[in-house]
Amino acid sequence: MGKEFSVAELAALMEAVHQQRIGELLYETEGVRLRIRGEQKAPEVVPVAAPVPVAVAAAPAPAAPVAPAAPAAPAAEAAPAPAAKEPVYIKSPLVGTFYAASGPDKEPYVSVGQPVQEGQTVFIVESMKVMNEIPADHSGTVAEILVENGQPVEYGQPVLRLE
Repeated sequence: MGKEFSVAELAALMEAVHQQRIGELLYETEGVRLRIRGEQKAPEVVPVAAPVPVAVAAAPAPAAPVAPAAPAAPAAEAAPAPAAKEPVYIKSPLVGTFYAASGPDKEPYVSVGQPVQEGQTVFIVESMKVMNEIPADHSGTVAEILVENGQPVEYGQPVLRLE
C-alpha cells in the first residue's frame, strides 16, 4: 500500500513546484503515482513588470527642489496613518478555480461584513481536481470579495480584503 497524501501535503508540493519553477514532479510507489506539472506560463508573467521603468523615467523631473516641501507634509500625515488599520488581503496559495462555497447549493463560507478568525476556512481553490479549503491567515472583517465564484485565480492573487 502506498503513501496517502493529505490536502495540505499536496498543496505544499504544488506550491513548491510553482515556486521552484519545476517543469514536472513525478512520484511513484506501490499503488500510487503522482504527477505534478508546473505551469509553463509563469515566466511570461515576469515581463509584465516592464512598464515600471516608464514610471521611473517620468520621476526625474526638474521639480526636485519643490519635492522636499511635499514629503514634509506626508511625513506629518504619516503619524496618524498607523492608528488607522490598513487592509489585509487573503491571497490564493494555489493556481486554480475560486469557489466561495463547498457546493453550488451551499452557503458561501464568508460574505462582506462578516468577521473571520485566523484559521477559519474562507474559500476553496480547486487545483488539479482537488478541492483545497483555504483558511484565513489573519482575523478581521470581510470588506470585499475580489474574485467572482468560479473564476480562475493565480498564485498569490488577492481574493479577500479584510479590515
